[in-house]
Amino acid sequence: MNIPFLGLRHDKSGNDKSGNDKSDHDESGPGRSGGPVLPADPESIAALLSECELLRSQAAGAGVRLDDTPASLEALDQMVPRWRDDAEVLPWLGNDAGLYLGTVVVRTVPGAVWEIRPDGEPVVRLASGREVEVVGPGRDWAASGVPELSQLYAEVAED
Repeated sequence: MNIPFLGLRHDKSGNDKSGNDKSDHDESGPGRSGGPVLPADPESIAALLSECELLRSQAAGAGVRLDDTPASLEALDQMVPRWRDDAEVLPWLGNDAGLYLGTVVVRTVPGAVWEIRPDGEPVVRLASGREVEVVGPGRDWAASGVPELSQLYAEVAED
């Protein structure tokens, strides 16, 4: 599948979707040398990662409005964690919580941007160059409430 904002894709034989052999391309590009895979359209990837549909649905059901602000992270931290009883929902909600945390950071911390690692994991890159993992902490928050999303945001925003 060739999704323009995710960059050039190859099939299992190494051919890109245009039929060119991989030897026709510079193998030192993003994602080829272990570096981050950068989308061609950062705004589109940010919009995609900010959807967090399951988390937004759970929050709306609890009367919490997610407006992509640090205050909404505090409100999430105060929600009654009814999802912890559902082993099927828990990892998905945790993933969404991490992506939502990243969305708030990208939208409110100057210079913060999304990056997609070669393994496909989204991370936030701060202006200082520090890479912040958000999905793992989001899953931890969903499972146990620790660390609090608002506390993670505060630590990242200080950088």
